[in-house]
Amino acid sequence: MIKILFLCTGNSCRSQMAEGWTNSLKGDVIEAYSAGIETHGLNPNAVQVMEESGVDISTHTSQLASEFKDTIFDYVVTVCGHAHENCPVYLGKSTVIHVGFDDPPKLAAEVDGKEEKLDCYRAVRDQIRDFVLTLPGSLER
Repeated sequence: MIKILFLCTGNSCRSQMAEGWTNSLKGDVIEAYSAGIETHGLNPNAVQVMEESGVDISTHTSQLASEFKDTIFDYVVTVCGHAHENCPVYLGKSTVIHVGFDDPPKLAAEVDGKEEKLDCYRAVRDQIRDFVLTLPGSLER
């Protein structure tokens, strides 16, 4: 099994979606985890839009990357620019790949209405799913 850590700033949304999608769609070949440079708690909108797609991430917790300092990953995939620029050195033993996705809360802050805000999360959710569908082949760069 390939071990992947999806890393984001707060481990609340994008990295959580990536972990959920990967374990759901590629769990037969990839063991996925997620963490953050900080912890911001699990984003309820991310939970909702993932549930709409049949992936339950409601039991996930927001974790710090330091919690995995003794874990050997084949790949660390940074899903936001801040995490990529600040990737902890101890994770550098892994192959680090950056695949950036827009920040759903920032996108949602620019629109009005609950459905319009959720649409921002849905769009990023679908982009992450499309990326996960390319795994593990797209990791070989």
